[in-house]
Amino acid sequence: MRKSAAAGFALAVGATLLAGCSSDAGSAPTLTWYINPDDGGQAELAKRCTDESGGAYNIETSLLPNDAASQREQLARRLAAGDTTMDIMSLDPPNVPEYAEPGYLAPIPDDVRERTTQNVVEGALTGATWKGEVVAVPFWANTQILWYRKSVAEAAGLDMTQPVTWDQLIDAVREQDKFLSVQGARAESMTVWVNALIESAGGQIVENPDAPADEIELGIDSEAGTKAAEIVSTIGKDGLGGPGLPTQTENFSMIQFQGDKGAFMVNYPFVWPATNAAVQEGTLPQSLVDDIGWALYPQVNAGEDTAPPLGGIDLAVGAKSKHPDLAYEAIECIVSPENQAYYFQTNGNPPSNTEAYNDPTALETFPMAGTIQESLQLAKPRPQTPYYNEISTGIQQTWTPPSDVNPDTTPATSQEFILAVLKGERLL
Repeated sequence: MRKSAAAGFALAVGATLLAGCSSDAGSAPTLTWYINPDDGGQAELAKRCTDESGGAYNIETSLLPNDAASQREQLARRLAAGDTTMDIMSLDPPNVPEYAEPGYLAPIPDDVRERTTQNVVEGALTGATWKGEVVAVPFWANTQILWYRKSVAEAAGLDMTQPVTWDQLIDAVREQDKFLSVQGARAESMTVWVNALIESAGGQIVENPDAPADEIELGIDSEAGTKAAEIVSTIGKDGLGGPGLPTQTENFSMIQFQGDKGAFMVNYPFVWPATNAAVQEGTLPQSLVDDIGWALYPQVNAGEDTAPPLGGIDLAVGAKSKHPDLAYEAIECIVSPENQAYYFQTNGNPPSNTEAYNDPTALETFPMAGTIQESLQLAKPRPQTPYYNEISTGIQQTWTPPSDVNPDTTPATSQEFILAVLKGERLL
């Protein structure tokens, strides 16, 4: 679950970037950092930390594919093959258990774990934990918040200083003939949405995450799952998500929200710099930015805490790395509050460390930083299980398109299908 306006950058940089070249480059060990595509921030941090190491190491960044599934596949194959270049890896939190369970990750030294988990938001810490132990270092921790058009909220009589529910948003867009922008594509974003709805309703997709595949118990076919299906189905069947909902991703949700029928949207913080950049380029009016507000992710049940999506990136070291001590030294540099604040400001990815939210420049760039931080404290990770890929793909196949979701049947059908896949009785 990583969002960035980085597609162009990913194509431009090619497969590998070299950072931190110096007169000592020939003698210092080279650490390879496998990074997800961004706006160049990780390459800059690699250079910064190489320089700050005083010649102890050089960090070379290697670019992973654009989509999360391909990133997971490449890392998993390299780790399983005992690749010794896996010095530092940018990991999607849901994939951490898959790498940790078979021992593919080098243990974090106790002193490093203590330093890198201080002042870390609860959601990010949970996402880096497997079987009660922190096995990866939180770097940045993304979350979705509720973006709204002030004019639409006012017309609906909503007090946005107070929590709002999905039902209230649905009523507001229906009455005003507007769109509720969500991500309805058959992609990881659907799992993100379904998980947030079920967690917000007090349930869990996986009830015993560390169980073997044939013993996993799911909570999709439940009261919480039914409520989630009601929300997805209503938005889909009633056309409230817009005509492109079945293929709508985060970027297209943002574009729809920026249009004349934009009203409410759940999406990541990248929306803010992207919209402001379009205003500066003259493709969107300043009045649009003036009309945008933000709040916590919608509640499923009024009066009950919401459970926003948790995304972001954790950093880990491969078990076969030749330089684990240096790799963890580099990771400590990368995740310092100063570097997290820089990354937030320049790449739009929120820090996992609360100290980074005090940076004046970051606060100026993201005036909604307080809401983001609060959201990260409430955020719940997607299912923490080594079988996450099977579960996520199963959800994507059974909850799309949104217009086909049926509260009476989809939760049960989805659960039965995923359990059959985990037992080897069905294929994805």
